[in-house]
Amino acid sequence: MNRPFYSLIFFFFILSSKVFAQTWTDAEFKKANTAVNADYLTSEEKNIILYMNLIRINGEKFYYTFLEDYINNYNAKVKKYRNYNELKLARNNPYYLSLLKHIKVAKNLAMFYPDEKLSYLSRSHAIDLNKNNLDTHESSNGDKFNQRMSKYFPNKTMSENIDFGYSNSLDIVCHLLLDCGVPSLGHRFNLLDQKYKLNTVGVSIQPHPSYSWCAVIDFVAQQSTLNSR
Repeated sequence: MNRPFYSLIFFFFILSSKVFAQTWTDAEFKKANTAVNADYLTSEEKNIILYMNLIRINGEKFYYTFLEDYINNYNAKVKKYRNYNELKLARNNPYYLSLLKHIKVAKNLAMFYPDEKLSYLSRSHAIDLNKNNLDTHESSNGDKFNQRMSKYFPNKTMSENIDFGYSNSLDIVCHLLLDCGVPSLGHRFNLLDQKYKLNTVGVSIQPHPSYSWCAVIDFVAQQSTLNSR
């Protein structure tokens, strides 16, 4: 199929978010799809970057469109469980409410661009988590996050998001964006970053023995000509 990747996403969005479908343009999807030619990433890994960039193009619009899709789909899935009222994402959820305040400032922010070396590091850590059944930023050999990253990106500001339980890109991004149960909201603030100028990302989705799936997203701030493209 030769149609651009972002056009397929746009068509899906028209079907799934009827009320707001016309508010996203092909130009916005094209701008957000910085990973389109990153052949070292899977389609879902490319989609993670696309969705993160859509947040940065217009966070409030993302909140009322794609995030709404995620919440509606999530609530439909957990409705079968006896403790549905505890599991569901209610509109009075404090993390949902606080997100609107934070996400409103996300407007025309710098895009995230994929990096092959950084994605290799993300993949290596995700594979390590899978192999050793871990759920931490620390490697199985005892290396802290900054130790394993600074070997390849010395003297750079960096951060990392790890998500467990999802293999779908939209689910991963929305789960990290809401950051329910994480008082520091560290995952959310990485996605909305302006302070540290994080602009380069590595992404990997891998199986996990305890959580079915894990996704590692690494961020680095480095001087680059990418944003002038």
